[in-house]
Amino acid sequence: MVKALLSVLLVLVAVSSSLAKPEKTATKKEKRVPQTLSRGWGDQLIWAQTYEEALYWARSKNKPLMVIFHLEECPHSQAMKKVFAEDKEIQKLADEDFILLNLVYETTDKHLSPDGQYVPRIIFVDPSMTVRADITGRYANRMYAYEPSDAKLLLSNMQKAKKFLKTEL
Repeated sequence: MVKALLSVLLVLVAVSSSLAKPEKTATKKEKRVPQTLSRGWGDQLIWAQTYEEALYWARSKNKPLMVIFHLEECPHSQAMKKVFAEDKEIQKLADEDFILLNLVYETTDKHLSPDGQYVPRIIFVDPSMTVRADITGRYANRMYAYEPSDAKLLLSNMQKAKKFLKTEL
């Protein structure tokens, strides 16, 4: 009787250990990083989900809105994202003084594409919901485009965006 119980116990242990092994290998497969609203532009920053939400936050918190248009598969967007995410000054200013929104699609607001739809494109909107057409990058044909080498210009433009066009809301 004892021999039979030991045999059954041994078989159960062998079967359960063999069943457990595939689960361990299954968890070793590629781990997916969950997608956040930052999309890699600054995971510690607070990002708005939609343009409408961002406008509401900008108005209610009296902060300028920074809208970043980009595409995940665009090499220019990827390069700009890397510079933006790694620049401590840009991240600090963005965190403290801006409402942030990054979009991988166009909005219905044509004011956000005054000179065309291209990426990467960064546009500032003040709390009075005025698109800051006066804050541009260095290109005449793509006025709101920024490249990785334009980090200092972007930082300077962020400082300009803090000074509102219209002080009354």
